Amino acid sequence: MARYREDLAWTRNVPAGVRVTVYNKGGPLPLTATPLPNIGREAHTYLQHIVSRYDSLAPLTVFAQGRPFDHAPDLHRVLRAAADGALTVSDFKWLGFLVDTDDRRGRRLFVPWSKNVTREELPLDEFYEKLFGQPSPETFRFHGGAQFIVSAGCARRRPLEFYQRALALTVSEPLAAHCLERVWDQIFNVSGVSEELMQGRETVYLKKIKGRKAAGDPSDKLLND
Repeated sequence: MARYREDLAWTRNVPAGVRVTVYNKGGPLPLTATPLPNIGREAHTYLQHIVSRYDSLAPLTVFAQGRPFDHAPDLHRVLRAAADGALTVSDFKWLGFLVDTDDRRGRRLFVPWSKNVTREELPLDEFYEKLFGQPSPETFRFHGGAQFIVSAGCARRRPLEFYQRALALTVSEPLAAHCLERVWDQIFNVSGVSEELMQGRETVYLKKIKGRKAAGDPSDKLLND
């Protein structure tokens, strides 16, 4: 868990079979937390965990933020299913109900984002080439919120040096975390969003919310923004 001042009371309801590892980047330090410098957002935290435990990763690791429910409101259910053995993740699984699409310069999502007051572009194409050593695709499909589950075997398909390079980029590149949010499935060398799910759409909501219909609803309409 990547924490910055969030209230962790919700972790009391985590199933006993799930071990919680907290990395703290701000606020009072929980007794069992590991302190980290406040850099690189959640991406730095996740990669620090992988690098430091590369040879001893849990069979499944859930990577989540200190306040995970805005993007993954069903996280408790997912954790219970994982603890009970009802959830099988052979490699990678996104968490979250919003599947979205951005282009290689962040013009669709990052530029108009309310917190991007200067309207700067996201250099996702440049970041991608630095990390993967090849030209970036034109578009990226991902679940918003940068939360996911990955198996140890899947993570170790890439060498430790790859994750060390990614970790270094979270320190040297100011917008690295926003770039990584869009490519976590590719980090683990999988395609986490199927074209069958998207059906030509740029945005899909996987749960019914006010004013929207979940994908698969018989009355579902295109959910492009």
